[in-house]
Amino acid sequence: MAKKATNKKQKSMEETLWDSANKLRGTVESSEYKHVVLALIFLKFTSDKFVERREELIQEGKDKYLEMKEFYNMKNIFFLPEESRWSFIMDNAKQDDIALKIDTALHTVEKNNPSLKGALPDNYFSRLNMDVSKLAALLDTINNIDTLRDKEQDIVGRVYEYFLSKFALAEGKGKGEFYTPKSIVNLMAEMIEPYKGVIYDPACGSGGMFVQSIKFIESHHGNKKEVSIYGQEYTATTYKLAKMNLAIRGISANLGEVPADTFGRDQHKDLKADYIMANPPFNQKDWRASDELTDDPRWRGYDTPPTSNANYGWILNMASKLSDNGVAGFILANGALSGGGEEYKIRKKLIENGVVEAIVILPRNMFYTTDISVTLWVLNNNKKERVIQLPDETRKYRERKDEILFMDLRQEGEPFEKKYIQFSPEHIGKFAKTYHSWQQTGSDYQDQPEYCYSASIDEVKGKDYSLVPSKYIEFINRDENIDFDTKMAALQTEFSDLLRAEDQSKSDLLGVFKELGYEIKL
Repeated sequence: MAKKATNKKQKSMEETLWDSANKLRGTVESSEYKHVVLALIFLKFTSDKFVERREELIQEGKDKYLEMKEFYNMKNIFFLPEESRWSFIMDNAKQDDIALKIDTALHTVEKNNPSLKGALPDNYFSRLNMDVSKLAALLDTINNIDTLRDKEQDIVGRVYEYFLSKFALAEGKGKGEFYTPKSIVNLMAEMIEPYKGVIYDPACGSGGMFVQSIKFIESHHGNKKEVSIYGQEYTATTYKLAKMNLAIRGISANLGEVPADTFGRDQHKDLKADYIMANPPFNQKDWRASDELTDDPRWRGYDTPPTSNANYGWILNMASKLSDNGVAGFILANGALSGGGEEYKIRKKLIENGVVEAIVILPRNMFYTTDISVTLWVLNNNKKERVIQLPDETRKYRERKDEILFMDLRQEGEPFEKKYIQFSPEHIGKFAKTYHSWQQTGSDYQDQPEYCYSASIDEVKGKDYSLVPSKYIEFINRDENIDFDTKMAALQTEFSDLLRAEDQSKSDLLGVFKELGYEIKL
């Protein structure tokens, strides 16, 4: 009888592309080759869009406008000169100078489209001295992606998201800071609901917060044209990733003129944001010299953050940029929840000013760069009674100025990539519902042991302004109803029985050896 063929799991487009890209490893550092791969995907996508628009113009009988960039830009499509088009790259894919041709293509695209200024890798391909056959194989794989096949599925966005995640995993601790795990970003977006107004991220990495904000708006039937996006990123290569990541999704953003340090060169000084989403570097040391930024307007009304740790510098930077009704969600290391010195003074004033709305402690192993548990903070400048009209829902909020919601999610989540934890959509829905129920008038919110607790400001003062959730959320002592004396007596009896059984077994075994003529002494 013929052996029945087993159904082999079909590889996804993302997995196939990743396997092909992986062949470049060895000759190219992973921290470098992500820019190689993502730049090529970007080039393929922009070229497919260009060709599609070019065909439109031909169908409309506008052949004389085919080389006029204005007729592409008016549809938010990048104009590509001949040497920047994917067809030209593929025609030359097996040539020894293909790396130079790719560099030239990227440079020409950027030069012809001002909105891409500073977005594309500069001389990466020539400088990295890649194996021509491996590069050609990667080009062939990317060539098979139909980037326009399903506009609803955001094909290129999916590939970008997959690759950014995989690169962050591959680079591991100490690297990968350009990427915040998707489920954390989703949770943040579902909690603070960035549906209309100005969105800001002072440490925007590869732009994941902005992408998820737009996805939130679209999933709740909002209008993405009603938001303006501002961000800043210090690392030049990550700044380029962010610009590419946003460009392929048609998201327009002001990320500053250049990559720059948010503290040393704030490129959005007068910005007032309705929503802030951020994952700034944890416990950043020596972020300013002792005599620098001491009178910075961002600390106005508070003490100057210590030079030894930037956590409270980031907090005050964000607090200073919130509009009157603004809300911020951001991630920090747990050490910021307590401690003394200037941090204590700043934390105390934030609490007394009624700005801190929620503290959510997350599970360990959610980040690729650290295995520690971290905290999601929510600051809100408008904890008053008010009505909010969301695109698909109207909510009435009650006064919460004298309360802080604490949530402990350390026992939540599901395994991911063997050693990591992530939140499922169901988890995120549950957590966001708890938070929004707590906020709303007439809701059925209730404190739950080992999960959530609404603390009054007086309670927080009584615990010396600590924001550690375990100081407030009730812990269930599962040992309280156990009679330890009875339990111990039962264990002793069980142990004695085991010893007696073992002695009997030894005696039986010695008897067997004796019958065989062997005398064994223990």
